[in-house]
Amino acid sequence: VLVGITLMTVVSITGLSRFFGWAPALAGLLQTIEGGYYELVQAGTAFAVFAFLPWCQLKRGHVTVDIFVLGLGRRGMAFLALVGNVLLTIVSGVIFWRLVLGTFDKARYQETTFILQFPVWWAFAVACVGAAAFVLVSFYTVWRSLNEVSGMGEKSDVPTTH
Repeated sequence: VLVGITLMTVVSITGLSRFFGWAPALAGLLQTIEGGYYELVQAGTAFAVFAFLPWCQLKRGHVTVDIFVLGLGRRGMAFLALVGNVLLTIVSGVIFWRLVLGTFDKARYQETTFILQFPVWWAFAVACVGAAAFVLVSFYTVWRSLNEVSGMGEKSDVPTTH
């Protein structure tokens, strides 16, 4: 999706539709993309963000500030990770809930994009899939953190003090 967004931006900036006079159907498609590419960029970016959130959470990729907690040891840091995962699970649930409500709202009012006229709820619905995965992964990370705090988990990748 990100590569597609990049290619659409290149097409829009270079104005490639001018060079495709020999292929009227292709030229028309490119003109449509040039006219409404930012709408596609918005939808594609929303999808990409919500697709990466669960992966980032699973791989412990969110930003942490370890300077203040290095002296807590493995279990102390695992406990703080548990607290962070619980909070992020709550936040991910609220995001998903509001996104679902927004999807129904956009569908009910049949809102469309200005230039391409595609229904806005489509982008919301696709983002809901990523948000749902984010909620599920967040619950898994809480379970994983509980195991690490209790010492029952496998070797964890919670940072250690050195």
